[in-house]
Amino acid sequence: MKLERGGLLGQSLAHSVWQDAMISPTSRRISSLFLRATSLLHFLQLHSFLLKTAFDHHPAVASKLIASICLFSLPHARSLLSGLSFPPPVFIWNTLIRAYDDSEFPHEAIRIFSTLRRVEVVRPNHITYPFVLRACARASLHRVGETVHGLIVKAGFLDDSYVGNTLLHMYSCCGLLECAHQVFDGMSVRDVVSWTSMIQGCLSCGHPPEALRVFFEMKRVNVKPNSVTLLNLLSASSYLGSPRIGQSIHSYIIVNNMKLDVALGAALVGMYAKCGLLEEAYQVFKSMEKQDLQSWTIMISGFVDHGQWKRAINLFSQMEASGFRPDSTIFSIILCSCSHLGMVDEGQKMFARMVEEFHITPTIEHYGCMVDLFGRAGLLETAYKFIKNMPIIPNNVILRSFLGACRENGKFIGIDEDFMRILLEKEPGLGSNYVIAANMSALSGKWNEVEKMRSNISKKGLRKVRACSWVEGSLELPDRRRLTESPR
Repeated sequence: MKLERGGLLGQSLAHSVWQDAMISPTSRRISSLFLRATSLLHFLQLHSFLLKTAFDHHPAVASKLIASICLFSLPHARSLLSGLSFPPPVFIWNTLIRAYDDSEFPHEAIRIFSTLRRVEVVRPNHITYPFVLRACARASLHRVGETVHGLIVKAGFLDDSYVGNTLLHMYSCCGLLECAHQVFDGMSVRDVVSWTSMIQGCLSCGHPPEALRVFFEMKRVNVKPNSVTLLNLLSASSYLGSPRIGQSIHSYIIVNNMKLDVALGAALVGMYAKCGLLEEAYQVFKSMEKQDLQSWTIMISGFVDHGQWKRAINLFSQMEASGFRPDSTIFSIILCSCSHLGMVDEGQKMFARMVEEFHITPTIEHYGCMVDLFGRAGLLETAYKFIKNMPIIPNNVILRSFLGACRENGKFIGIDEDFMRILLEKEPGLGSNYVIAANMSALSGKWNEVEKMRSNISKKGLRKVRACSWVEGSLELPDRRRLTESPR
């Protein structure tokens, strides 16, 4: 057998083991080869050795080979499975189904499951079905999921908590909340994972009040929530904009001496920030034993969302001093702060640092922030040149920002007509675009165009989207039967 330089056989120690295995191929020596294999090439060489020594007929060895190759190449692993001279054990089927479930091709996991069902001597077990259900959820194949549900009932696995929880998750991901409720209500044993999955399902289907109802029922039957449960409840509180619910959850964490880990701490900070309680958010942020980039981003974003631009920039400086490397998202937030504070020089420096120091490719959001920065400062020529030099096509937000800045500054650049035309072509159904175009035409004295724009607004029945505000009131939990009713 030819030795390849740098491969499994080209390494001196592994080569020695390989020669020993060739002389006396035993499970122990073969296991040592598995331990030394670190790439697809190594495992393909190992496969050649197994073929030569007839060890590919050993179910345990062949299964281990396929399971190992799954980490590097799913097509290779699948090819090996179909080429085995014996029926593969259910373990190896489960390994391959799970690998495809975690990949970009979850539908392939379902196809492998269908092949498994045609094998007479091997049957899916209680581990197989959750992987298949997860694949159905990821591929949004609820009809296939319903079929798998029937197979689970026939196989007698419905009472298995792992199977039941995954079934509940599948229906929730497919938007079938009532089906998820039916599975949940029919479970003989409901552990904290079951309750949390049901709460998470309500949230994913857009029913946060129902998620709270499930939690109240969970408390009534004395099931203690875990950190994942509380994370979902904080998400419901943020969605509803209800600080009272979030404060109750925070009190529960304190009273029960629960550890405020990074995820839970970041969720609390986000909840308080979204509800407008920035001081409470900042106190939680400072009390966290450990902060990650996400928690810094959430706190900085909270300051920006509520107009505290200087605090956002100061916190960004503290973040850098703590050794964290800013990412694309946080640069968008900081550029937005510079724009609102009129810090043109600082904003340009931040943009340059992002590109040159951190090697982050600017996105449309970053370019939009820079156009807004120049526009708010009245630097219309600079903003126009910046848009023209962008390597990507400006979107409607950037065009509206620039034209709005021209209107606010009472200046009209003749070549802005191109921008107005593009804006109206891209979003012909948005009334505010016609208002901007009419105002710009008025600045240049084109009154016929003004009349034309206003006429279009009337003819097309376009209206400006009304603003709205959140007001916290008493929370009415809906009857669960109303969740599946069609709106009248």
